[in-house]
Amino acid sequence: MPRKDLAYLLDMPIAARDALSSTEDLSFEDFTQGRRTQLSALDSVAIVGQAAAQVGSDTLRLYPYIPRWEIVCMRNRLVDVYSSIDLPLIWDTVRHHRPALTDRLEPLASPEAG
Repeated sequence: MPRKDLAYLLDMPIAARDALSSTEDLSFEDFTQGRRTQLSALDSVAIVGQAAAQVGSDTLRLYPYIPRWEIVCMRNRLVDVYSSIDLPLIWDTVRHHRPALTDRLEPLASPEAG
């Protein structure tokens, strides 16, 4: 696996953990009221998407369970259509989908994977 792909694969779970950490111990209502928390989570989700977009196709073929299309589409939506962000979708993604993604990606970014 190319070294740059390994770096992007490492960036993805780090940013996913950051997104989850920024919402820890919060209710959805707290999340919707806290602009800084929202921005922190949104930034982390966008970083996951940007890193996913940079991983080479050959590397991604080795890991078909990485939902690149969905990850990159969410990033594009956050960045390109930022004025109409769906906070319930972001909350659901961060709280329910990112932990599973992180669990799948962390072994790929280990030194043994390179």
